[in-house]
Amino acid sequence: MILRRSPQHGRFDPNDNISSDPRKYVAGGVCKSTAKLNGKVVVITGANTGIGKETARDLAGRGAKVILACRDMAKAEAAACEIRNTTGNQEIIVKKLDLADTKSIREFAENFLKEEKELHILINNAGVMLCPYSKTADGFEMHLGVNHLGHFLLTFLLIERLKQSAPARIVNVSSLAHHGGRIRFHDLMGEKSYNRGLAYCHSKLANVLFTRELARRLQDTGVSVYAVHPGTVFSELPRHSVVLNVLWTTFQYFLKTPAEGAQTSVYCAVVEDLESMSGKYFSDCKPAYVSTQGRHDETAKKLWDVSCELLGIQWD
Repeated sequence: MILRRSPQHGRFDPNDNISSDPRKYVAGGVCKSTAKLNGKVVVITGANTGIGKETARDLAGRGAKVILACRDMAKAEAAACEIRNTTGNQEIIVKKLDLADTKSIREFAENFLKEEKELHILINNAGVMLCPYSKTADGFEMHLGVNHLGHFLLTFLLIERLKQSAPARIVNVSSLAHHGGRIRFHDLMGEKSYNRGLAYCHSKLANVLFTRELARRLQDTGVSVYAVHPGTVFSELPRHSVVLNVLWTTFQYFLKTPAEGAQTSVYCAVVEDLESMSGKYFSDCKPAYVSTQGRHDETAKKLWDVSCELLGIQWD
């Protein structure tokens, strides 16, 4: 059977058996689970566009209450309205979250914990890519601050609610780019030398290492965690690079759609009997090869300790 995009929202039509479609080689793995999420609560960061929005749409279609945690409230409200209309699920909620500001992260978590008694799925999806050198509100290099430290803090603040709601899952959106990353403890903030492509790779490696160490610490809690590579997706992520924007537009037919890119996140969030794979890295809805750096337990533990120190938290 060949799965092809239907015209609407880039969704898959399993009845479309057109073997001549060359996009079958681009689309990648598909989450075939029919699991329902009625009564479940989901938080997705950066869910106003791209992979995050399509992940939210899929999980909303399964009956979950989905909270879109986004920086741009106008785009998030528009996305929520669209998801409500296309899924019929009215429990799509928008909340302000700026991962480049720890004050915003703490305010989001505080409000969430007041309003929601359960959290079953946390998808750390938001990210920045190829930013010119800049810092977050707290003085962290932007890639590391948003892609790693922001989600590290958010997960820390919500972890007890996840444990109370177990079985629960955390999905960290990383990238194949982690293979080019290194954790440069002597220059984490890129103040001595900075390359925006490498800075992105470093932050994606941090996602893999965070997933590995978090899984170790969450053993026997009922909470499992996974890192995912969504594929090369036609999205707004490379907006800081003129060259990549041109390439993305020119070759978009050979890139995954956001709906296709969301498949592995959805897979790790819903597929049955995946708990034994906690801590693993997935691509195209199956376990994938992790770089040597991404399998280094001592680096993962040191990154955990340094992250706690930078954020002023204790997470044992």
